[in-house]
Amino acid sequence: MAILSDYQEEENQEQIIKPIEKVEENSSTNSNSAPKEDENSSLVTKKEENKNSAPKEDENSTSTPKEEEENKKLNPNKSNGFDMENYSWGQSLQEVTINVPVPPGTKARFIIVEFKTTSLKVGLKNQPLIIDGEYFKAVKVDECYWSLEDQKEISILLTKKDKSDWWKSLLKGEAEIDTQKVEPEPSKLCDLDNETRAAVEKMMFDQRQKQMGLPTSEEIKNQDLLKKFMQQNPVMANNFGDGKMRMPNSKMFG
Repeated sequence: MAILSDYQEEENQEQIIKPIEKVEENSSTNSNSAPKEDENSSLVTKKEENKNSAPKEDENSTSTPKEEEENKKLNPNKSNGFDMENYSWGQSLQEVTINVPVPPGTKARFIIVEFKTTSLKVGLKNQPLIIDGEYFKAVKVDECYWSLEDQKEISILLTKKDKSDWWKSLLKGEAEIDTQKVEPEPSKLCDLDNETRAAVEKMMFDQRQKQMGLPTSEEIKNQDLLKKFMQQNPVMANNFGDGKMRMPNSKMFG
C-alpha cells in the first residue's frame, strides 16, 4: 500500500509541474515578440523623420552656381584693384598700376622686371619671383614702365591694349574683383579722342555763351559767312545797310 500511494503522489506532482512549464513558455514567447513590435515602430518613425527632413534641405539650397560665383568675388580697393599678399594693384580704363614692396635699401640693379604682351615677371635676383603669370588681358609693351621708389618699392605702369574694359584680376587664375563695384574717376578732356574732345568743348562753349547772352558757335559761324559774302558782293551789302533787301534781276543769274 505504501508503494501505491507513493506512485500516485509522483503522478500528481508531474501534472502540477507541466502546467507551470506551459505558463513559463507562454510568458517567454510573449516577452520575445514584444521587442519586434518596438523595432518595427522605430523603423517607421525614422522613415517619417527622413521624409520630413528631405524637403527642408531642398528649400535651403536655393542659390544657383552663378550666384555662388558672384558671392565669391572680392570688393575692389580704392584704386579699383586689389591688395594682394606681396603686392597691390589698381586700374583705370586706360592703365594698370602695381606697387611691389621690397626690402629697404634695394638697388635697381637687383630688380627683375620683364614685360611681355600677355605676361609679367617681377622679382629680385637670386630670389623667387614675386609676380609671375599671364595678364588678365593684353598690354602695350612699348608703353609699360617701372621705377624704384625710395629704394623700398617697385612702381609699375601698364598700358592696356583694350581701353574699354575693367580687369577682374591682374593675372589669370587669381581671385577676381566685382567690377560692378568699381568707381571710375571723372573723365578728363585730355583722355578723350580728338573728335569727342572737340564736340565736348563746343558744347561747353555754347553753354557759356548762352548764359552770357552771346551768340553760340553756330551763330558766330553764320555771321562770319555773312560778312564774307557781303565783302564779295558790295551791292547787296549796301541794300543791307539801307535796311532794304532788293533781289537782283534775273539777268544776274543768266
